[in-house]
Amino acid sequence: MPANPQESIEQIFAEDGRFPLEAVQFVREGLNQAVSRFYRASEEPDQPRHISGVQLCEGLRELALKRWGLMSRSVLKRWHINNTRDFGEIVFLLVKHGWMQKRPEDRIEDFDEVYDFDVVFQRHFEISLDK
Repeated sequence: MPANPQESIEQIFAEDGRFPLEAVQFVREGLNQAVSRFYRASEEPDQPRHISGVQLCEGLRELALKRWGLMSRSVLKRWHINNTRDFGEIVFLLVKHGWMQKRPEDRIEDFDEVYDFDVVFQRHFEISLDK
């Protein structure tokens, strides 16, 4: 639940001006993907599920490659996301305004240099063919 219910995500990011709403939605979808990846459905379903900045970045990488393949880097760049720290900037802006939660040990620095976008989105891209 947001700290200030009158302030929508749209307003928050319009005022901030760094990232478009599509980037915010992508991060929120990536959070769901990362939670699904790192927690089994049978594990205490009523408990909050926390993932680290590194885990979130991995979920976002997987989601981007699944959704856009070799175009991932271009899509993220268009949204002004140039490195994993930018994912953290989005997360911590959502945290600041009560749209996401963090633990006391969570820091924006957890998102610093998790991986190199040029490497994971271009050089080491593999196409898998379903049989």
